[in-house]
Amino acid sequence: MFIGHFAASVAVKAVRPQLPFWACVGAAQLLDIIWAGLIWAGVERLRLVPGLPGSPLDLYHMPYTHSLVAAIFWSVCAGLVARLRWGVAAWWLALAVFSHWVADLLVHRPDLELWPGSGLKLGLGLWNLPALEMLVEAGLLGLAVAWWVSRRAEAGLPARPAIGWFLALLLLGVINALPGEPPTPAGMAALALLGFGLAIGLGWLVDRADSKR
Repeated sequence: MFIGHFAASVAVKAVRPQLPFWACVGAAQLLDIIWAGLIWAGVERLRLVPGLPGSPLDLYHMPYTHSLVAAIFWSVCAGLVARLRWGVAAWWLALAVFSHWVADLLVHRPDLELWPGSGLKLGLGLWNLPALEMLVEAGLLGLAVAWWVSRRAEAGLPARPAIGWFLALLLLGVINALPGEPPTPAGMAALALLGFGLAIGLGWLVDRADSKR
């Protein structure tokens, strides 16, 4: 899952509009941001298998970012750090961080451990049905954005920044789904960070547009 994760970002922003949107966007992908760093460091590992349906990723070793215990740990850490800046509302960012694991449970093949070394790996495998998986991702994000736009209207904020961000994310999702030769694991991590950086940067632009109102 890529763009579907950002549905949690949008939902948190709709519920707690005082939180910066760029932080909401980053929170939903924090686990993968850390994962990319650990891939580069050789701590977590993946294989790229072009024949796999939906996604070429065989994420066979990522216990420190994508096990259930790790996801809870990073969520709590994010909440504690964010609370220093945004108070109690920051715990909504912690929920956005944890939502990543829940969404991955839906789409991943069984590669999510309960804790590092548990052996048991979970995943419902929606990746194996790529058309349905993309529909679910876009649908979740679209519904969240529709709700956010309605909340923005109540607050006297225009819809255009939110819709522009949504359309840009859809474009990133299409690019992410294009067929082609997969890069190396390090290259995959770099592309992931590029995509997350763009989404966060676009979120900052939404914040900037809103601050001028």
